[in-house]
Amino acid sequence: MKLIIIPTLLLIHLASCQTVSKKIDEKVSEEEMQLSTWLEKSEEELKIEFGKPDQINFKENSRNRYYVYTKKKLKIKCERVFEINSVNKIVGFTSKNCF
Repeated sequence: MKLIIIPTLLLIHLASCQTVSKKIDEKVSEEEMQLSTWLEKSEEELKIEFGKPDQINFKENSRNRYYVYTKKKLKIKCERVFEINSVNKIVGFTSKNCF
């Protein structure tokens, strides 16, 4: 009897892990599609939608600015970073744990 129960429980566990992983992948794809609509938009439009950035970073040998927006949801820290060029247009973004 134990020989049947243990493999069955393992299969159920693996299936649930795959389901969670698939849902996370779907949310990440949605997040990337939504953020990609911001490319080539102005810094002002970004501030209107997201508000004042939590942090503004500068990288060495670059004139671009990096606006960092963070928020916590269920103790998971979501971080979105938008790269803004010298003519105040969004040219890139990254997103971590935002699903």
